[in-house]
Amino acid sequence: MKILFICKHNKFRSKVAEAIFNKLNKNKKIIAESAGIIGSEHFTPESVIRILKEKGYGVARMDARRVDSVKIKDFDMIVIAADNINSRFFKDSFKGKIIWWKITDCIDTDIEGIKERVDEIEKRIKEFIKELN
Repeated sequence: MKILFICKHNKFRSKVAEAIFNKLNKNKKIIAESAGIIGSEHFTPESVIRILKEKGYGVARMDARRVDSVKIKDFDMIVIAADNINSRFFKDSFKGKIIWWKITDCIDTDIEGIKERVDEIEKRIKEFIKELN
């Protein structure tokens, strides 16, 4: 099974979800990646990387990746880890299961906000892994 975590730019929420899932998931038949719906030159902020590292996680890629219709078809499930993306965006191009977590974004300098969101994503990932197994 292939899971795609998605947020707006693929620099924070989806990257965090991918990092935590791939560290905690023990079922090697399930693979997770991440992408954003907006193409950009964004990189994962140092503040996010630092907070993940403090919790024992690492980011696989620093650069942002953009979702495209060819890539989406390679996945069995999409998890939208954002509150600012409409799930209907994927209705015509994706036939698998779509889960929407509605996690709000925050600015790179909002350390407490980043910590709160990382904790929320970590909690959701732990529950998600239990559901998958």
